[in-house]
Amino acid sequence: MKKAVVFFMLLAAVALTVFNCPPKQVTIKVMAYGNEANQEGQSWIRIVEKFQKDNPNIKLDYELLYDEAYHQKVTANLAGGEKLIPDLAYMGADARWGKPWAEAGQQFDHKPYLDTNHYDMKLIPPMGPNGEIWEIPLGTSNLCTVLFMNEALVKELGFNVPKTYDDLKAMVPKAKAKGLEVVSIDGADGWAWGSCLMSCIIARLSGDASFVQKTVAGKAQFTGPEWMAALKMLKQMVDDGVISAKSVGVDYGTNISNFSNKKALFMVQGQWAAGGIDKAVQDQTLMLAWPTFPGEKPNMSGSIAAAISVGYGLTKKGGSNPDVRDAAIKFLTQYFYSEPEVTQRLRDGAIVAPILKNYQVPTDLPLIIKRKVELAQKTTIITDVIDAFLSGAPNDKLNAGMQSIVKGEKSPEDVAKEVQAALK
Repeated sequence: MKKAVVFFMLLAAVALTVFNCPPKQVTIKVMAYGNEANQEGQSWIRIVEKFQKDNPNIKLDYELLYDEAYHQKVTANLAGGEKLIPDLAYMGADARWGKPWAEAGQQFDHKPYLDTNHYDMKLIPPMGPNGEIWEIPLGTSNLCTVLFMNEALVKELGFNVPKTYDDLKAMVPKAKAKGLEVVSIDGADGWAWGSCLMSCIIARLSGDASFVQKTVAGKAQFTGPEWMAALKMLKQMVDDGVISAKSVGVDYGTNISNFSNKKALFMVQGQWAAGGIDKAVQDQTLMLAWPTFPGEKPNMSGSIAAAISVGYGLTKKGGSNPDVRDAAIKFLTQYFYSEPEVTQRLRDGAIVAPILKNYQVPTDLPLIIKRKVELAQKTTIITDVIDAFLSGAPNDKLNAGMQSIVKGEKSPEDVAKEVQAALK
């Protein structure tokens, strides 16, 4: 009997020790983005302090850097060996934010570990060849080829939301009679032709959301039929009066000002331009995907070119350690990407729209922000933004070449040859 009592006492002592055992200590090495003087850095510090207070067994050992200093440190750490590689870092999926991690073999697929009750997986684009998700974006992709429409002004002329390019073309005579532009663009900014217009046209006419990447990889050529059709479409838009040749003299600020002052029915720019539109015009402004172009492939209908948002992601090093991986996912899902934090980013204009499941936009936000979120949530086909993959001389040649086409100085054929030669 005494032996049995002693045995159960020992068993109880062991159980008490196990259940009172302090949680395992985990340290996550992080490369965070921002500084103590800007909003990104201040938010990071605040969120981390809250997390570590709630989870004393998890330490986020972070380095906070901003702008070029961050990129330089990424390069140095990745080249410095295993000990310098972080477990978690601010990263992306494009050439600037993602390529260093890809080249170092440090990308980690988060897809199996994302809570599908928390994230709307339809709003997180695939980032790898097999649908991998290399980082959790801060928000939906950054919409670059948005057509802003002054609904009241368009209706005054007797028109509605255009469904086809011909609908836009039909507005030209009445718009000209009133001294209005149909579609305004900041054509003095070379990047606007590529990022905000041609990125959409090439995907629509090629029928391939990743056609820019394929061209850069040498699987297609600028002198091929797809790019030739796209560059000719630009010329047609000018010839038809849908876009004015005078637009090459309009800069970014003037473009938004012209739209705000009701000098144009439509404006093409990225979603970020929404906040710059005069508040008196904002509530009259719709945000649209471009209507159907002549020769467009049906599978690209309604597509918008967009750059995948940056965010935080585990490295291969961090993801291969289950304790670090689970702790980092907890921090990201329950704290950094919590609904209050995501909503604040939306209010601050730091994201296009949240990637959270069943997210409801706060009723007190401006109507144009609600429309931005609606467009992001309903856009199911995201295509390449040219300058996310094409850089240096070829991109410069393309942008300058498109300005020359608009001014009537060069033909689409000449521009295509120049860009292809620069790419080689």
